[in-house]
This record gives sequence, C-alpha cells and structure tokens, in this order.
Amino acid sequence: MALIQVNYLSECLMRTVPVNVILPVDKLTFPGMPKREEKPYKTLYLLHGIFGNYTDWVSGTKIQRWAEEKDLAVVMPSGDNMFYVDQEDSHNFYGQFIGKELVDMTRKMFPLSRKREDTYIAGLSMGGYGALRNGLKYSETFGCIASLSGAMVVDHIAERTDDVPFFIDSRSFARSIFGDLDKAEESDKNPKWLVKKLKEEGKNIPRIYLTCGLQDSLLEANREMRDFLKEQGADVTYAEGKGAHEWDFWNRSIKDVLEWLPLEGSQAGMNSGNVGI
Repeated sequence: MALIQVNYLSECLMRTVPVNVILPVDKLTFPGMPKREEKPYKTLYLLHGIFGNYTDWVSGTKIQRWAEEKDLAVVMPSGDNMFYVDQEDSHNFYGQFIGKELVDMTRKMFPLSRKREDTYIAGLSMGGYGALRNGLKYSETFGCIASLSGAMVVDHIAERTDDVPFFIDSRSFARSIFGDLDKAEESDKNPKWLVKKLKEEGKNIPRIYLTCGLQDSLLEANREMRDFLKEQGADVTYAEGKGAHEWDFWNRSIKDVLEWLPLEGSQAGMNSGNVGI
C-alpha cells in the first residue's frame, strides 16, 4: 500500500495544500498467484472533522488496511475549520476545492477512475456535513455519499447568538463561514435545499449513508436528516451504534461504509504483513 503525501498549489485556495493519498499499487505477485486486473481505481474522497487535518484518518482509523483490501484509492485533504464551503471574500473556495479541483487534480496525478459510479465522498462531523453538502452540490461527480456523525449545522443557524462559551457555536464564527445567516438555510450551503433542487431539476441524487453514535449529541440532528431524505425519496441507508463523538465509533463506521460502497473484493497480491500464507 502506497501512502503518498502530495503538496500542490491550489487555485481555489491560492496556497500550497497538503493531501494524503492511499493508493493500492504496490501489491506483489509471484508465480501461481492471480494478477490484479489493470484498471483505474475507484476513489473515496475522505474529509476530516473540525480541528483536524489531512493526517487524521490514517492516524485515527485502519482506513489504510481496509482500503487496500478493497483496492480502493483514498484521498484525504485538509479543510481547516471552514466546513468545506466557499468563502468568497477571503478567496477560500473550499467547496470548489473539494468538489471539483481536488478531483480533477488527483485524476491527473494518479490512475483514478473518472466515472461517477466509481467516485465517492465521505467524512466525519464537520467533514460529514462537508461530504453531504459537496456530494450533493457536485452530484454529477459523486455517486455515493457517507456522513459519519455529521454536523448538520445549517439547521436553525440563524438563531445563533454570541452568548455561548465555545467559539465554534457562536453567531460570529458561523457568519464568518456561511455568510448571511438569514439566507443560509435557503442556499446551496444547506444539504436539504440541494436535495430539493436536484429533485426539481430531475437530476439523480447520490446514494447516501448516514450513521451516528447513540451517545453522540448530534444524534437527533442526524435522525432528522435521515427522515428528511426518506421523505424526499432519496436512497438512504442509516445506521446507529454504541459510541459518542469519538474515533472508536468512526473507526468501526468507516469499515461499514466500505462494505456499503459498491466495491469489489480483495484483489490478488502480497503486501506488508500479508505474505499469502
């Protein structure tokens, strides 16, 4: 399994950005072993949560081993604390970066499939919101979306105040990310608005997987999103399980996501620690 760190100059963010890429290209085969069919890799764009960066998923879960077993490429960017949406005034076009530029750039760099049905997006917490928003916003690119403990922050966002103990819950912070909060719910920053727009335009809604821990404070918001998606006729799979807003839950859940995605079984070859015995 090749774990590659990429640094490239992003036009959307106007700075050099770091990206981790898991690429299962280095499996060894020996006489008598079936060889892997040479074809572009199915790809998962995987987003971290608030306070995280491009290293989170590799350090916090077993995604590297599980992706290798599935012959899945995984692209993990940094989104800072910006919820993966565009902030035009500061030229931080995080939505365009995730939904278009990063996909185009990594497809140029690596042997990744260019098919919608082979391209997926997922994330946890802030990244769960970012995956849902950008998977819907760029639905022509992504065939499947997975949100783990998604922070459905746009609901009731106009009701926020600055009289809160933690800055990420404040009105000022939300305004710096989402702009005019009175307009946010009726804009493309709201996954619910995007779902309705896709339906009105007669476009396909990607398949969606939602999961949240039973001890997570975001549980009710995720149940509400599940109910909304079902009411809209979306193809949604929902799961709950023991756990809070924590890596143990996300580690288990990302494995479930890989089982849900339309991936092939393990391909032939030997890798570190697995010599085919």
